[in-house]
Amino acid sequence: MNTSIYKGFSACLLLTSQFTTVQAKTLVQDKPNIIIILSDDVGYGDPVCYGGTKLKTPNIDRLAAEGVRFTNGYASASVCSPSRYALLTGQYGWRKKVSILPGDAPMTISKGMLTLPGMLKQCGYTTGISGKWHLGLGEGNLDFNRLIKPSPNDVGFDYSFIYSATNDRVPCVYIENGNVVNLDQNDPIKVSYGKPVGTWPTGRDHPELLKLQSRSGHNQTIVNGIGRIGYMTGGTSALWKDEDMAELFAGKAVNFIRKNSDKPFFLYFACHNIHEPRAPGVKFKGSSECGIYGDVVQELDWSVGEILKTLKELNIEKNTMVIFLSDNGPRIEEGYADEARKYLNGHTPSGILRGDKGTLYEGGTRTPFIVRWPEKLKSSVSDAPVGFIDLFASFAGLLNFNLPNGQAPDSRDALAVLLGKAKHTKHNEVMIQDNHGRVAIRSGEWKLIPRESRPDNGKDELYNLKNDPSEKINVADNYPKIVKRLHDRIIAIKESQGVR
Repeated sequence: MNTSIYKGFSACLLLTSQFTTVQAKTLVQDKPNIIIILSDDVGYGDPVCYGGTKLKTPNIDRLAAEGVRFTNGYASASVCSPSRYALLTGQYGWRKKVSILPGDAPMTISKGMLTLPGMLKQCGYTTGISGKWHLGLGEGNLDFNRLIKPSPNDVGFDYSFIYSATNDRVPCVYIENGNVVNLDQNDPIKVSYGKPVGTWPTGRDHPELLKLQSRSGHNQTIVNGIGRIGYMTGGTSALWKDEDMAELFAGKAVNFIRKNSDKPFFLYFACHNIHEPRAPGVKFKGSSECGIYGDVVQELDWSVGEILKTLKELNIEKNTMVIFLSDNGPRIEEGYADEARKYLNGHTPSGILRGDKGTLYEGGTRTPFIVRWPEKLKSSVSDAPVGFIDLFASFAGLLNFNLPNGQAPDSRDALAVLLGKAKHTKHNEVMIQDNHGRVAIRSGEWKLIPRESRPDNGKDELYNLKNDPSEKINVADNYPKIVKRLHDRIIAIKESQGVR
């Protein structure tokens, strides 16, 4: 390890117990602030820096121009909950059968499990989350009318301002440090994903009340003129307004940065954009050339800009590592008739990649992946395959934190690649999953979608991504040894307790 770059990191665990205040202050100055900006459903081809030509994404592009832009960066799953689980725990979501969760699901992170924010807290960081959670809350039979435990505050975050699942699911309320914001106890919240509760109208029965028409499954309780998945009643004073979400979450993120700018901090900024329902704020509605889809991409970019502007104002941008990601690939239209596809105007959210959200093809999991750290990184483009599940172990390596056995078991140190110092990781492989626990693997230039991971149990699919990034030509019959090797590797990973 280069001691001139990482001076002082080896003692991070001793800050609170073995150093005086003065010594600790000297030590923590060498630690970078860390901000992960995790967008929702943003495609590989959405930002201009990844080939988009129709939208305006100057802030994301600035990150790419000043940092390392990865052309082979991967989410760990092609849908949200297992992807976010892998990011924060360093464990593949399929090991715990994590799938897309309802808004009242119990916490998926096990008691005693070391999380990414928990590890950073032990290294002297103040930790916070603003935005989407979607990893479950409580322990079952969740009561939104009193302090919720466990919440993000019980798994490593000092501060949390979240919503429980997705913006198309109930309950449509914000939760700050375990409590629903602005809740009137005389109007208690009730939530059900099985049968209606209360008398609030549904999109199915009262489509005339909808300002955004919805499809089956997204036409249950109406909140803010939008049909949701699931039923709720109560909590009227706490209900969100979709059009205000981007500004609110960015504001909470900025406030966290300002409050903690004099010490090392970790911010997990989990943006709601560009997930459906798409309801951009007033200044972004109609702002793009690509309809409502483009409007929310540009609103997301504004949120990124608010973070960058704040870092510059506080004079802390040089020693702040900002990582921009997406939890999975895009879905142009899913639960709402917002005419997103009709008005794309030639924009291609997946770029040249095949597939989209929910699939094992590249468009489902290969996403924008950018790392900027002005003090330590030079501008570059890397084609190294890297998955964001490896951020956990990489930060541990950066801070000389020894991960205990069994913790972050599927995360491996890819720090040299993330810092633009190496062309590939030592393991040189990425494993991905869809919402049904089916998996595929990329190893070097090869990508295998095994036949058992295809819904029709058809043939193995093998692609050479160096020559065929669009996965047009299945060469499995031509390379049976490679197919077998990757099959065997998948089995070995599944049978292991972790790959680290």
